[in-house]
Amino acid sequence: MDTLTRMRAFVDVVEAEGYSAAARKIGRSKALLSKYVRELEDELGVLLLNRTTRQFSLTQTGHDYYRKVVEILRDIDSLSESIRDATGDIRGRIKLSAPRSFADAAPGQSLIDFAIAHPEIELDIHLDDRFVDMVEDGYDLAIRITRLDDSSLIARKLAPFSVPLVAAPELIERVGRPEKPEDLQNLPCIIDTNSRYRNNWRFLDGEGGTMSVAVSGRLEVNSPLAVCAAAKAGLGFALLPEFVAASEVEAGRLVRLFDDRMPDGAGIYAVYPHRRYLPAKVRTLVDYLAHWLKDNHSGDG
Repeated sequence: MDTLTRMRAFVDVVEAEGYSAAARKIGRSKALLSKYVRELEDELGVLLLNRTTRQFSLTQTGHDYYRKVVEILRDIDSLSESIRDATGDIRGRIKLSAPRSFADAAPGQSLIDFAIAHPEIELDIHLDDRFVDMVEDGYDLAIRITRLDDSSLIARKLAPFSVPLVAAPELIERVGRPEKPEDLQNLPCIIDTNSRYRNNWRFLDGEGGTMSVAVSGRLEVNSPLAVCAAAKAGLGFALLPEFVAASEVEAGRLVRLFDDRMPDGAGIYAVYPHRRYLPAKVRTLVDYLAHWLKDNHSGDG
């Protein structure tokens, strides 16, 4: 058995956080994976994994080895992919990170449509509203909704993105329509705890800068979809991603406010680590997402 196979088995076990989960994921037996990892440890002369009946963990040496071996395997896979790309054979697995709010809302359909259009490419999608460490966690690609400022990554803007302020007509009728953003300080608001600014909402100050308005309310939740449902129920004013709010505004269930005072410049980005070679499978996915979002008008409305 070659070292590369043992290395891949070790990475599979680490990323699945256990032998049983790794065996189910890749379709090999738990005993075989355990054998490969033991052989790798014997070959290296070190302990990589702490083994107990209830707990799985990496030793410090195992953690260091994992980080390095992921890069080695990625380079090997990229070399193989570069050869396949030259022959027009685009296939393989993409490990993708995306926000739950993207996948659960309308743009999430883009990933489903891509999987249908490209059956030769496997998507390993991890939904997480935090920004993952792409290199550390071995991601090929991440979708991020933000104002991008991480220079250690390569990014392509897929679509513009806005976060309008909205409220139910019934709420406006009950508490009054705010005349300026500062009025929100005395009105009920719904806080999306995923937001970078949480309960300090930012608006243009009318003089080329931005201002912060401290808001509060009875509901805080880490889901734009839950915020949307609460806003429709009249529980408060809310900041919602455009792709979540658009259909509700169009149907008249929500009303937009202060469009001329909302900051712009954010976007939906495809982000990937600096590499010597970007696999064609990743380029294919990024191109597909960009065209899908443009055709379906998801972003700034």
